[in-house]
Amino acid sequence: MGIASIAPGLLTTRAEMDQLFGGGHQGGILPSKTTPNILIYVDHDSGKQYGYEDGWLAEDDELGPIFEYTGQGTSGDQTFLGTKGSRNAAVLYHAEAGRALHVFVAEGKVPGSSSSAKQQRYIGEFALDPTLPYTVREAHGKGQKQRRIIVFRLRPKGAFERLSKDAVTRAETTTAHRVLASVAEPKMQEPKRVAAKKKLVSESRRAAQPSVIAEHRQSELRDAYLKKLTAQGHEVCALQIKIANTTTTLTTDLYDATAHELYSVRGESSREEVRAAVGQLKDYVRHLRPHPPKLVTLLPEKPQDDLTNLLHTEEIDLVFRDGSAYTRCTAK
Repeated sequence: MGIASIAPGLLTTRAEMDQLFGGGHQGGILPSKTTPNILIYVDHDSGKQYGYEDGWLAEDDELGPIFEYTGQGTSGDQTFLGTKGSRNAAVLYHAEAGRALHVFVAEGKVPGSSSSAKQQRYIGEFALDPTLPYTVREAHGKGQKQRRIIVFRLRPKGAFERLSKDAVTRAETTTAHRVLASVAEPKMQEPKRVAAKKKLVSESRRAAQPSVIAEHRQSELRDAYLKKLTAQGHEVCALQIKIANTTTTLTTDLYDATAHELYSVRGESSREEVRAAVGQLKDYVRHLRPHPPKLVTLLPEKPQDDLTNLLHTEEIDLVFRDGSAYTRCTAK
């Protein structure tokens, strides 16, 4: 069997793929030792033990279908750093390294085998979504301890197999439950990219782009305000919302459970960011019935009066950083 003979729907085994690609038999993410490929193995049964489910989302977007795959690590927060996170980092930077992602799904025991080895069904080659390569969610690990997990968003490249049994289960009802406040942070700490000198120049330019600066300001503002609320004795978390009859999972920004207030934290005080905050909060709050929280937008500085009026018209309070303190403008 050669690499060219692998087509979606092929039934194979980990042992056969190890002979072809190298990388070993154990683990869900296996970077090949001899070829520019990474093998990703999905087992629907094992994922449920740890509170997550890999598979196709029911909702396609403008770029097409999405396959969600949870990163490696069954205890503690998943990570991209160090030895523990090296395989997750390999997936994150697969494009820069010139590696292809090949996804297999466990398909029952190997016929005639006395071992517990399972057949693997190849579903196609994938690449990370270029806009949102992963999301951060909460799930339980070993010992039922809650932790942050990395959920990769994979896009098929070329031919692929999409079976209904490989789809994420639709939520029966709309639910919202509290998760760690750190889940509100949309990114995990990522290792520095190893790149050629030409690419390092482009990376430094990217770091100075307004969108990246705003992301850093948003993260810093969120952390600082979280510490402030926590120091005041408030219970602060985030909310993870699953919407009925969809596979969509929404994760809110900070939720102050003590004051029953839901925040949208923005990295700029511009019109675009204030509009985004209004839309985000209105989208979330309609799923938080019958006792909707008070809505609050947290900004790094005071916005134009017209934007404050916009927030108040929508019955959203404004909190902005004012030197070393915070000023609150309450909607009437």
